[in-house]
Formats: sequence, C-alpha cells, structure tokens
Amino acid sequence: MQLLRLDREPSGLAVLTIDAPPLNLYTARLQEELLSAVEALAVDPPRAALLRAEGKVVSGGVDVSLFAEQADAGQAKVLFDRMLEVPERIAALPFPTVFAAHGLCLTWTFEVALACDLLVASERASFGLVENVIGLTPTMGGTQRLAARAGVARAKEFVFTGDRYPAETLREWGVVNRVLPAEGFAEAAMALARRLAAGPTRAHAATKRVLAHFEHGGVAEANREVTGIAAALFDTEDLRAGVRSFLSEGPGKATFTGG
Repeated sequence: MQLLRLDREPSGLAVLTIDAPPLNLYTARLQEELLSAVEALAVDPPRAALLRAEGKVVSGGVDVSLFAEQADAGQAKVLFDRMLEVPERIAALPFPTVFAAHGLCLTWTFEVALACDLLVASERASFGLVENVIGLTPTMGGTQRLAARAGVARAKEFVFTGDRYPAETLREWGVVNRVLPAEGFAEAAMALARRLAAGPTRAHAATKRVLAHFEHGGVAEANREVTGIAAALFDTEDLRAGVRSFLSEGPGKATFTGG
C-alpha cells in the first residue's frame, strides 16, 4: 500500500495526499515516496499543488525508531541531508503550493508546510516542533523557515518549549496565512488551490523568483532582478491575452492557460 497519493485534476491542480495511518509518521519509506512525488511534480509541473493529509491528525511526527537506527553522527548526517531534500525541493517548485492543515501538525509536516507558499489551517489545527523531547533540534528547515516568517525570538520560543500552538496564534505571528472554519475546511482549501491553478501560472512563477531573490539578498537584490523577470512575461501568451482582455472587456475577465 502506498503512503502517498498524487492526483491531477483537469484544472491543472495537483493534489498530494499523505495517507499513512494511523498517525502519518515519517519513515524511511514515506521519505522515498515523498521525494519521488516531488520529483514527478518537478518533471511534469502542474499549475498549482495542494498538499494535505488524511486521518484525524496531519502527523504525529517522526517514527523515532528511524533515529534509533543511526549508529553515529556520520550516519545521522546522511539521514538528515536526505530529510532536508523534501522541503527544499518543495520550496523550489516553480508554481504555487498550498499546505492544508486540518488537525495536529507536528515536526516534519509542519516543516514541509513552512516550505510551501501558503499555509492554511482549520480552526482546530495546532502545530509543534517537539524534537526537544528526544534531545534533538528540527532538521528539515523548520526552525529557520519559522524564523523567516515570525522572527528569531518566536522561532526560539517555539522550538525551545516544544509546545503546541493553535492555528490562530500562528496566524497572528504571520506563519499561517488563513484560519478557516473546521466545517467545510477541505473544500475551502481546495477552492483556494484551484483559484491559484486558474491564475497566470508563469506570472506566479515569476513572483516566486522575485521573492527568492528577496529572501537571499533583500530588497536590493530583488530590485536588480525584478525588471528582467517581469519583462520576460511579455513572451507569454497569458500576459498578451490578459492585456487584450483588459482593454476589450475590462479587469477580471481574462482566462489564463499557463502558456
């Protein structure tokens, strides 16, 4: 039985579902399925992707036996490098990614969520990086990605305490984009992802490139790159069609194909 499902809609939306009952724990097998799925998305890009999970919780964390198998620091480094590939590859995807958290979201799933462009959460969701219970620090980029969204002091508090934080608190911190009602959450998250998939795909990719420059080098680097990135969009059919539609029909009427 596979632990992941990758479904593609005619709309251009890809839906990656974690389904490893009962707790969606991170295992060596799940790791390889994740990397294969992300590679499939990179090779044949959709227009947007939604990452979600089945079950009562998003994840209860990592199967600790995976750590027990590491004989020394050298072996652990190999494992951690492989684990870090998952969120790194997700962050590098050239289209919008949305993570939908419907319930408890611990360790690796939160770190993957932070690698996505948008994080939406049910009002019942909660989040934690609880590696401190075994004397470890997060290894999949969660600490630094959390700091990028919420600040260093918040990231330290989050990781030091290992507490579980409700979705609304993380929305206030700027970590969660939207907190949605539990009733109809799955449908609302899907609707948002489909909206992004229906948008100007190449322009969304350009936005991600500009913001990547900002993350790496601040406003100055982003300013050096933004005009060239934006100008290249004039070679896309979406922009040409969007301009024609605006001039003939007014704003908000254009249909984008991703070309």
